[in-house]
Amino acid sequence: MTNRHQLFYNYLAQTSDFPLALDIDRAEGVYLYGTQGEKYVDMISGIGVSNVGHRHPKVLEAIHQQLDKYLHLMVYGEYIETPQVKLAEALVQTCMVCTNHTGLEPLDNVYFSNSGAEAVEGAMKLAKRFTGRSEIISCFNAYHGSTQGALSLAGAEFFKQNFRPLLPDIRHIRFGVLEDLEFITVRTAAIIIEVISGEAGVRVPDIAYHQALRARCNETGTLLIYDEIQTGFGRTGTFWAFEAFGVVPDVLLCAKGMGGGMPIGAFIASQSIMSVFKNKPILGHITTFGGHPVSCAASLATLEVIQSKGLAESAVAKGQLIRDVLRHPSIKEIRGKGLMLAVEFESFEVLKPIIDRAIFRGKHDLRVITDWFLFCDNSMRIAPPLTITDTQISEACNIILEAID
Repeated sequence: MTNRHQLFYNYLAQTSDFPLALDIDRAEGVYLYGTQGEKYVDMISGIGVSNVGHRHPKVLEAIHQQLDKYLHLMVYGEYIETPQVKLAEALVQTCMVCTNHTGLEPLDNVYFSNSGAEAVEGAMKLAKRFTGRSEIISCFNAYHGSTQGALSLAGAEFFKQNFRPLLPDIRHIRFGVLEDLEFITVRTAAIIIEVISGEAGVRVPDIAYHQALRARCNETGTLLIYDEIQTGFGRTGTFWAFEAFGVVPDVLLCAKGMGGGMPIGAFIASQSIMSVFKNKPILGHITTFGGHPVSCAASLATLEVIQSKGLAESAVAKGQLIRDVLRHPSIKEIRGKGLMLAVEFESFEVLKPIIDRAIFRGKHDLRVITDWFLFCDNSMRIAPPLTITDTQISEACNIILEAID
């Protein structure tokens, strides 16, 4: 009989010549368990997804309750589905805290998608339709997804050169560089930018940069689209990362950590902006499975857990603990905010064996899963579930230190 490893390589489309190929039997909290008894600390949350840990009891309870009611009913936006409207209301409330005193229209309209890339695609269409303009700006070394529209925004040519032609009228600027904001003009429909640059290796800009960005968008009539697909839902110490910068976007993107492990994304804007999808043409943006009721139920439970347990706030102290424990001459720098961190080493050649040694330890040893960044391969990704305890942090960090040695 063909074993799972053979099936994996024979029939599952591969995205590299060296997948980890970890055979996982189950997951709970911050741990993954292999089929041979291996135990792993997931220090990357499945790349920013499992913010409340794996299989959180409240998320499972919400999923089970929704399974007993209904699954898919109708394409997006035609029926009133309780999980959708309750989640939309809760998301709007998280934004209202930030938008009440800005003078901007509130972020009070939610469009659900299946993923972050789909949220990006919807936001790009929204910006073009609302402004009547075609140019969209993103940053060098940014990553916003792998669909053709989202890939057009990617700020590293090696990653997209073999898929051209992509969307025209895309311009790139340097993240965090004030002088480059002059490239935002009256022909720019939108700038799509991460509040904290993720795949570039967790680059945190000055508050003054985001405030100048907001001012430039106001001046030129350009929509400011914040991509919080990695940073949202408590990851950086506030529910939304933009809260710490005193700036509110025109459109907000989220996914990854919002679903508690279920696939879901969204873009959020004001009703006046979102309303352009209703005509010229009618059904200007449509999706079959966006806002699936089970995913929405899981997402609402995730949001409530983060808020009720103060997980966003506790991410700051936990992030500091990681910085305090991970001290080693080989570590050049630790960057980030909250539990979104990059640990920089001399090179990929130094980093990759450290990652591998932490993952593939002795048969009965606790193992640690980390990773590197798409556009910064000399830095280790550290982004554990927000539910991780201080003891688990120390345990995982000490294993990383052993791997360095």
